[in-house]
Amino acid sequence: MNTLFDKIWDAHVVTTVEDGPTQLYIDRLYCHEVTSPQAFAGLRERGIGVLRPEKVFCMPDHNTPTHDQDKPIEDTVSRTQVDTLTKNAKDFGLTHYGMMHPKNGIIHVVGPERALTLPGMTIVCGDSHTSTHGAMGAIAFGIGTSEVEMVLASQCILQSRPKTMRITVDGELGKGVTAKDVALYMMSKMTTSGATGYFVEYAGSAIRNLSMEGRLTLCNLSIEMGARGGMVAPDEVTFEYIKGRENAPQGEEWEKAVAYWKTLKSDDDAVFDKEVRFDAANIEPMITYGTNPGMGMGITQHIPTTEGMGEAAQVSFKKSLDYMGFKPGESLLGKKIDYVFLGACTNGRIEDFRAFASIVKGRKKADNVIAWLVPGSWMVDAQIRKEGIDKILTEAGFAIRQPGCSACLAMNDDKIPAGKYSVSTSNRNFEGRQGPGARTLLASPLVAAAAAVTGVITDPRGLM
Repeated sequence: MNTLFDKIWDAHVVTTVEDGPTQLYIDRLYCHEVTSPQAFAGLRERGIGVLRPEKVFCMPDHNTPTHDQDKPIEDTVSRTQVDTLTKNAKDFGLTHYGMMHPKNGIIHVVGPERALTLPGMTIVCGDSHTSTHGAMGAIAFGIGTSEVEMVLASQCILQSRPKTMRITVDGELGKGVTAKDVALYMMSKMTTSGATGYFVEYAGSAIRNLSMEGRLTLCNLSIEMGARGGMVAPDEVTFEYIKGRENAPQGEEWEKAVAYWKTLKSDDDAVFDKEVRFDAANIEPMITYGTNPGMGMGITQHIPTTEGMGEAAQVSFKKSLDYMGFKPGESLLGKKIDYVFLGACTNGRIEDFRAFASIVKGRKKADNVIAWLVPGSWMVDAQIRKEGIDKILTEAGFAIRQPGCSACLAMNDDKIPAGKYSVSTSNRNFEGRQGPGARTLLASPLVAAAAAVTGVITDPRGLM
């Protein structure tokens, strides 16, 4: 009667405090520059080191510029953050992939592509989108800075056991519908608090048919539904993705690992605290219209009206639309946009660049659009060039930037100016998320590409 979550969690329990939290062993800690400085400072204050340095991997991503990475960072705060991580990694003997290192990139992109993330692991990072790694069949979740210090010092963490939820999506996804659309559709139905307190397992034929990149996108967005994390049971898609990668088991160890990974699935009679079902046929390319990821709709639909909303909900809804410059009941098709951002730990993988290129091939970037195309890692950048995607993008008038979190959040040079509209493949559209006053519309790489070549919000299915 065990779920996939139960099997991995129970295998990592060190002790359980009666009427209290669980002491959970952690297999992998990822550190970036924003949430780790205080944790390392805490270790120094206590005069202790890192218990298992081989389990910790560090790299800057949030503050890194996506141009001229071979030069000193101009922004003082960003430079200090990045330099501090370099020093901390060196002082404590940790693996560190700095800017321009061929293994650098967004930490949630690098982990899976280097097979540092493997099925059955427990993985934490001081970053909410650590949920991404659950796509590999792992328990992965974001933690606070004090908890980062706890893991550095003890390789364990104190955590309350979350409830479990299974979201099943059956059927076949339609033309132009991606994993990003599946996630945005779920949020539009469940809201951004619909999975609060739960660890979600995604199941069903539509999920099994997703590529590994698609699963990573889906699990990345679990946190935007309020979930503690998301996961997909490992299967042949997972094994094929991992096989031969840098840190993957080899030879006999590979056979043993796969044999174990095949046991990592929910039992047929497993009981979840909550079950939710969706039909893939009901999902079309999505776009958000408001200021949280749950305010999304099918691209051919109209912004909802306030009919049936409570008074408080109406006030919040109106505030959101006022910020975005939209009106209830209107369509977004044909709305002029200013920026397009392809990238982030949500959609900065090779599959996302392939999808974007499939739309822009033979077309030209719209003159009114500024486009930032940012690979999630140097490995993705190399693959783009190996496959000739860079030539397609260049011929269409686009340029590829250097890896980093970029315009997902306003912590580096890539900020959207106030009042401008950005069609973004990232994960959050909060007020000011991409820059003070910026207006963000979350969408898939296909929808972003369609907007980039037409200059307006466009249904990508008409260009496919």
